[in-house]
Amino acid sequence: MTFLDLFWSFFQVGLFSIGGGMAAMPLIQHQVVELHGWLTLTEFTDLVTIAEMTPGPIAVNAATFVGTRIAGLPGALIATAGCVLPSCIIVSLLAFLYFRFRSLTVVQGVLNGLRPAVVALIASAGCTILLLALFGEGGIAGGMEAFNPVAAVLFCTALIILRRFRFNPVFVMLGCGVVGGAIYLLIP
Repeated sequence: MTFLDLFWSFFQVGLFSIGGGMAAMPLIQHQVVELHGWLTLTEFTDLVTIAEMTPGPIAVNAATFVGTRIAGLPGALIATAGCVLPSCIIVSLLAFLYFRFRSLTVVQGVLNGLRPAVVALIASAGCTILLLALFGEGGIAGGMEAFNPVAAVLFCTALIILRRFRFNPVFVMLGCGVVGGAIYLLIP
């Protein structure tokens, strides 16, 4: 029964946690602490810390941790599968619907309307990261005192290498990391 409880609890978390990892935390707390009593509130606080420290989605990390704690490796696999399964079902359903109805003009119109929004979101995220790299957390408001010339040179160099010479982006990022790390280690 424990495996079924683990699966069903984290299936509900995966199904209803819309809005990102931290939005899932109250649902996880309700399932894990209040409903089943698998963890105390103090242990749940530790769970949140561990789930944020480890790479990957917070809800999946939490499911893996709780599953391991309750039923070992099989529990971790079952809880994680329960957390991930709703997303897999929804994405598969959307893909099926897209391939079935992609030729309809209404669907094409919706997708054509979404493209500029997606481009704008990606550009916004890129600009935010660029400003953070060039000016730090204060942004442009921090003034030229906060400007990071090393980051600017690395950015311009990487952009030229990527656009002109068409190098593999992974190698360019690794190269920038090595050069930037060496510069910051050598120059106080």
